[in-house]
Amino acid sequence: MGEYPKTTRVTDLRIYPIKSCRGFSVKSSTLGRKGLKFDRCCMFVDDKQVFITIRNKPEMTLIKTGISEDESGRANLTVTFPAVVEVGGVGEESKVDYDRATTISVPLEADEEWLSNNAKLVETEIWEYHTDAYAFTAPEITDAVTKYFTSWDKDAKYRKEFVNFPDVLPIQVATEVSLNELNTRLKEQQGTEITIERFRPNIIVDSDNLKPWEEDEWKTLRVNPPKSLVGSLSALTGINSQSIDIDVAARCARCQVPNVDPDTAVKNNKEPWNTLVSYRRVDEGVKYKPCFGMLCCPRSEGYIEVGMEIEIREVMQAAGGTGEHHYVKGF
Repeated sequence: MGEYPKTTRVTDLRIYPIKSCRGFSVKSSTLGRKGLKFDRCCMFVDDKQVFITIRNKPEMTLIKTGISEDESGRANLTVTFPAVVEVGGVGEESKVDYDRATTISVPLEADEEWLSNNAKLVETEIWEYHTDAYAFTAPEITDAVTKYFTSWDKDAKYRKEFVNFPDVLPIQVATEVSLNELNTRLKEQQGTEITIERFRPNIIVDSDNLKPWEEDEWKTLRVNPPKSLVGSLSALTGINSQSIDIDVAARCARCQVPNVDPDTAVKNNKEPWNTLVSYRRVDEGVKYKPCFGMLCCPRSEGYIEVGMEIEIREVMQAAGGTGEHHYVKGF
């Protein structure tokens, strides 16, 4: 795979404020121990307070999200639910209308007074784990959520929870070169390509010296800010502008979420799952699932923006042992 250390560059940063809903690109963010700021800080749950995702509700990918600031400078989450015009059958595209969409706004940095009037603390479940989270109770919020989901399933009732809930680890890093390699195969199989959004990564990188699937070997990364930012950003904002070291903990084992087209909510019964399974079952710890992307844990917090360099500091072969990531536990 070449000599290390080597340098790549951040080409995109993506945040998904609500688990399984539509995300968006940002030019910069704060990378913390729990991931990018505001990433997966919210989720929908069922009436038993158990999380729901694209896996069982593909229509969630049609819910758009955005972040803006109010007059006081606090962040607000905007959630846009399209009007459901027609629900298609299995494998068929449903029709939605964003011109008749319902949009709600909730604070991402709510104070105690707002929470006491609009939310309550409950115990919620994600995978086999339980944790406390705030469930929004204000009718203007819950009514919009319930209306959207009942448009697809007349028996469903859902509420939204605020909590950081990625599936396994805080950050997913993906490379454009690996996506391009996969798309070469997909184009041969079905004549079409897919976008990186299918895999819902946070940090997308690219470089002329990267090879497809080279990230399988990564162990530690370092985000290097431009010299012009070092010191000045900290002085102005209080945000760390020094380098951020990131541990690459595991490959991202895949379910069939990437089969769902984020533009239509239609789930393809075969691709890209079948193609990935044919050659990307590469982790002995989860040998029946294909892998795409790397799951990571930042060691510290700091500023990150598109265009910054990310240095691959260490790879598995240089770290001793088998020289391979081995998936231990996740979903």
